[in-house]
Amino acid sequence: FCLAEPGDAFLLPTPYYPGFDRDLKWRTGVEIVPIQCSSSNDFQITESALEEAYQQAQIQNLKVKGVLVTNPSNPLGTTISRHELNLLVNFITAKDDIHLISDEIYSGTVFSSPGFVSIMEVLMEDRINTDVWKRVHIVYSLSKDLGLPGFRVGAIYSNDDTVVAAATKMSSFGLVSSQTQYLLSAMLSDKKFTKNYISENQKRLKQRHQMLISGLKNAGIGCLKSNAGLFCWVDMRHLLSSKTFEAEMELWKIIVHNVGLNISPGSSCHCTEPGWFRVCFANMSEDTLNLAMQRIKSFVHSTTNNNQSHHKSNINSRRKSLTNSWVFRLSFDGREPDER
Repeated sequence: FCLAEPGDAFLLPTPYYPGFDRDLKWRTGVEIVPIQCSSSNDFQITESALEEAYQQAQIQNLKVKGVLVTNPSNPLGTTISRHELNLLVNFITAKDDIHLISDEIYSGTVFSSPGFVSIMEVLMEDRINTDVWKRVHIVYSLSKDLGLPGFRVGAIYSNDDTVVAAATKMSSFGLVSSQTQYLLSAMLSDKKFTKNYISENQKRLKQRHQMLISGLKNAGIGCLKSNAGLFCWVDMRHLLSSKTFEAEMELWKIIVHNVGLNISPGSSCHCTEPGWFRVCFANMSEDTLNLAMQRIKSFVHSTTNNNQSHHKSNINSRRKSLTNSWVFRLSFDGREPDER
């Protein structure tokens, strides 16, 4: 609302959180133009991908008002590198009147290296009080790091007084109750508690992440290497019946209805490659996660065995067909062409 008019566009790297299609577009009338990222470089943002997205917006006659990134990424579970952050800042610096929004809602969930780098750290290196200083904004919430989604508490950090003033007026439509403010004020003022909570949460996330990675590996399934978030970006391309999004949806329906696991297909996150899925690991007990891994392992093994049986059946059918063809050809041996 503060940065764009209806019909303007924001660039978002894929894959991205499916809720952005609702949150960014429904009330504002803003369009989303994807920055196409691929598995060839672990879905990292590149300069060429940024420029291609910008040109695509121009072709669609859309005025680009900003770039929005989630750091750490949902659904990838990875932190954005300092190199990528510099690319983003350089990109909006080179363009006129383009903003950069960094959604850092998962910043406290980083459980292994490389560590989290905020976009504000990059700005403060050599861009304080420059033209781009006021065009970078941070969005944050207590929902993920402190596990308080029901409290509906978020924050906007910006060096632009006009944006802060406009956002303050907009917040009148979503005020946090006095009781919630009092409770959170008391909790966040306890520095020892918050420090220990974040530290323990990161420790448990790392353990649970390792459980998921290990369980999937035993089932013959790989994941994108990740270091943050409450989920993993899982590679099931080898389980597709074909390299299409239709096959991805078929596999997803089987996993949901037959295997009994609720995962998100990559197409819902606008991934350009079929066969990737987001799998959450932090919203269940260890027993539940172990059961889920048992189910997925059984499913993969049964699928592999069925494919092998189907493959053998095809080979036998092909051999039989070749034999019949050979016999058929032999039966015509010695005949004139018009007799055949």
